Amino acid sequence: MDHPGGWPGGLAGHLGAILGTGELHPNQGGGGSHVANAGYMVHPAQAGRGLARALCAYSLDAARGAGFRAMQFNAVVESNVRAVAAWKSMGFEVLATIPEAFNHPELGYVGLHVMYRKL
Repeated sequence: MDHPGGWPGGLAGHLGAILGTGELHPNQGGGGSHVANAGYMVHPAQAGRGLARALCAYSLDAARGAGFRAMQFNAVVESNVRAVAAWKSMGFEVLATIPEAFNHPELGYVGLHVMYRKL
């Protein structure tokens, strides 16, 4: 399997400013290395423009091309309804929610979803 080894992806705007970034790597080593893990960050001023969705689509294609069999997100904040809806629309499902695993600065303790999809 040709893993992309910490793929650093990025989206730049027309003026060269970084709008968002992402990473892709095996979720675990050894026997779990056939499952990819990815993470994304989008500048708050760019929220709602589909940038995280574009990063996710790119990483799904890259993961498939690298021979991964699935992708797993280990910590999707359950109160981030935009992200949860986006990932569900891209074929991810919530496998489990870890209660009160994230201390949100405004909402207090909220759950973290583990989300998964086959490639």
